Amino acid sequence: MTGLIAALAWFLLKPPSLDGAESLLTIILAGAAIIFFTGWLTTLLAGEEMPEHEFRRLVDRSDALAQLPPPEQPPSEFDELVMEALDDLPEEFREVLLDLPVTVSNRGHEVHAYGQYIGDTVARDNYPDHIVIYRDTLERDFGWNRDVLRAQVERTVRHEIAHHLGWDEPGVRDLGL
Repeated sequence: MTGLIAALAWFLLKPPSLDGAESLLTIILAGAAIIFFTGWLTTLLAGEEMPEHEFRRLVDRSDALAQLPPPEQPPSEFDELVMEALDDLPEEFREVLLDLPVTVSNRGHEVHAYGQYIGDTVARDNYPDHIVIYRDTLERDFGWNRDVLRAQVERTVRHEIAHHLGWDEPGVRDLGL
């Protein structure tokens, strides 16, 4: 990154003249170097994609857990907030969600999120879809006030449902979620 900034600064502060082939070659080489370095850095920062078998294992495990019978204990207050958020959705959205598992987890601190949509949207349906709402991060950040927590749980549920319906992250944020 430092090299890219230095090259750009040098190029902008002391641009080569266009007086001959040597200057033109310098411009072309500097441009190619900047493009190459930017591409390399972008690839490095993007990281590796999750292998298909790992993604499949994660989805299969999520589906298996969703098929388990309900726990012996009654739902917690937080579980009730999630259920209320789902029940308060318009009828059209509830119909779309009939077969979509929504679970509550305490692992939000691991993924730094309030919720997560796993799947490839209702339109493609190549992978089983799943929504996870993270109790630990929501209660940590909004648990000081039950009304604020309720509003954020509702917002998080709607945010993840928007992903299920096909919106990407910028699109969901444009919806105000």
